[in-house]
Amino acid sequence: MDITAQASSIGSLADETRRALYEYVAGQTEPVSRDAAADAVGIAAHMARFHLDKLVEAGLLETEFRRLSGRTGPGAGRPSKLYLRASGTISVSLPERRYDLVGHLLAGAIERAAEGADLDRAVADVAHDEGVQIAASAPRPAEPAEDLDRVSAVLAAQGFEPHEEDGALMLANCPFDSLARDHTALVCSANLALIGGILEGMDCTHLQAHGEPHVGQCCVAIRSEV
Repeated sequence: MDITAQASSIGSLADETRRALYEYVAGQTEPVSRDAAADAVGIAAHMARFHLDKLVEAGLLETEFRRLSGRTGPGAGRPSKLYLRASGTISVSLPERRYDLVGHLLAGAIERAAEGADLDRAVADVAHDEGVQIAASAPRPAEPAEDLDRVSAVLAAQGFEPHEEDGALMLANCPFDSLARDHTALVCSANLALIGGILEGMDCTHLQAHGEPHVGQCCVAIRSEV
């Protein structure tokens, strides 16, 4: 889900009734019916259904169908449409931050270190492998594109805000900003390995990721070695 869709989803909660319905559904341990949600916030059932379905469209709620009576077979009645909080996470930050990604990398490295691997090596290996996976799952361009443009599209999707400068790809945003400022060596080495893995996974062997710290932006620049 891109930032426009995420912002739109969160914007759905600006409506007071919709927000009240979401908070009620999210606070329940089991999926709830339209009627139960309507009673909880004090509105008509048809209005509850309208707003609940809008929350489903926004990706904030999910639905399932189940007979509330517990009976099965003929005469058991139709299954009821039930609502529950969506399993995915929606968040918006400007500039974009990816603390989930760096947390995943560091957790994987700690697990390897617990098994006896050198921690610095484990961080680099896990980050590199993640970069290769990101490259493998990236959408393929509809038309042939220059390698720098392909790489730029993948890094943009990860929040790096890439732009070309004197034939190199500079990254205006660090998605791991707060952690990078407090734990610079650790996070920047992981970032360098991550982007190196992306380049390898995209078979851009003539492009190399270099550590080039710049105030207020990502510490990595991508340059051609040809």
